[in-house]
Amino acid sequence: MQHRVSHSPHQQAAERGPVGPDAEAHLSAELAAMVASARRRASRDGDRQIDTAHLLHTLLESDPKVREAFESGPQVARLLGYLVQRSIGYGLRWQSSVEDSGAVPTVTGDGWSPVAAGVMAAAYERAVRRGDPFADGVDLLAALATEPESRAVEVLGRAGVDVRELLVRLDGVAQRGRDLET
Repeated sequence: MQHRVSHSPHQQAAERGPVGPDAEAHLSAELAAMVASARRRASRDGDRQIDTAHLLHTLLESDPKVREAFESGPQVARLLGYLVQRSIGYGLRWQSSVEDSGAVPTVTGDGWSPVAAGVMAAAYERAVRRGDPFADGVDLLAALATEPESRAVEVLGRAGVDVRELLVRLDGVAQRGRDLET
């Protein structure tokens, strides 16, 4: 009897879409700078790969549109508190492991956890769906929030963020951005 492994949309994106350095070619200039910051954070934390918590941390610190998607300033502060704790103890259990959903290879070979690589591809796909060739911070946060196996979703949950409500607010942030462009 064969067992079928179900793939999340982000795992499917990682298998077919641009990931790692290729995905980075499809980022807005601001998001590319944030990814570089996440890479430095991973290195400082002693991690071999950028994972979704590194990406979430950098987005929260750097992107006002991302912060706008959360309920309040205290919620963002709580999230940042959990993420800071990661480097001083909370995330030590993550340090020697690879963020992996079990459905994709455990090593991407390009400095990205498999889940983060899939999320990056999904962020790009979200940008393309809205007619933009470059993913931005809101695209990346939406992709992070929809990956149930990610460390970012674990942190969001620990901080009391309702991921479904966050996704609704992200759609509102994206819509306001489109309205400003027209």
